[in-house]
Amino acid sequence: MTSPSQILIVEDEPLIAMMLEDFLEVLDKKVAGTADSVESALALVHGGNVGAAILDLNLRAGEKSTPVAEALASKGIPFIFATGGSDDGVDERFRDRPRLQKPFTMDGVAKALDSL
Repeated sequence: MTSPSQILIVEDEPLIAMMLEDFLEVLDKKVAGTADSVESALALVHGGNVGAAILDLNLRAGEKSTPVAEALASKGIPFIFATGGSDDGVDERFRDRPRLQKPFTMDGVAKALDSL
């Protein structure tokens, strides 16, 4: 089975988002969009063309990406949580989802996408 090719990036740190975009390009994936807030991410999810997503768990101003995870799950779109911390902040409904630990590596991103 191949991993999805249209990937949504939800990341509030611009340099990390750009690094993920570069990794995805090398991995022959397309960026379905980049969002730095729940609101902008939900607009992209509802707009279509998202095959999978990489969600930074904690966004700016204490915002969590859980509403984005809920929207993706309701549409049957797979996703990965990206986090630099423990799994404690992950809503228990989504604790079975793959994780991508920061700092990211190309190999780590590839393996996480393949796990979808």
